[in-house]
Amino acid sequence: MATKIRLQRHGKKGKPFYYIVVADSRAPRDGRFIERLGSYNPNTNPATIDINFDKTLDWVNNGAQPTDTCRAILSYKGVLYKKHLQGGVKKGALTEEQLETKFAEWLDQKEGKITGKKTSLNVAKDEARKAALAAEAKKSEEKAAAIAAKNAPVAEETEAATEEAAENTESAE
Repeated sequence: MATKIRLQRHGKKGKPFYYIVVADSRAPRDGRFIERLGSYNPNTNPATIDINFDKTLDWVNNGAQPTDTCRAILSYKGVLYKKHLQGGVKKGALTEEQLETKFAEWLDQKEGKITGKKTSLNVAKDEARKAALAAEAKKSEEKAAAIAAKNAPVAEETEAATEEAAENTESAE
């Protein structure tokens, strides 16, 4: 039986949410599956990926073929890199300790990239918020100035009109 690691779509229209599953290659996309390995939510930034690393590695080692998108997800999470390193151990190029140290270094580097992206996104969001607030404050000041300018001549005209009326009443007496 040919098994595939693929995405099973859930969620509503325009807001997809996927389960990462192992299924028979002949089964429909959202149909029967053998085992659920995790989930993938592309709606968040960066995308949220929860995966059972050990189960996924076992399935990949046993010959399950990931689809293109799942291959990218598994590569992002390090499943394919660990499989590659295990191949080196089988050939005798690496030892188990070297495998673990290389994989730990790779994970640390990956976590650094992810946290860097998250912080840069938060900084950009804060800057955009501050710029929008400054633009809104400037616009409200301009509106206030326009209203004051509009009301100021009216006030001067009414004062002038009251003075003229007062002069007219004095001259009439």
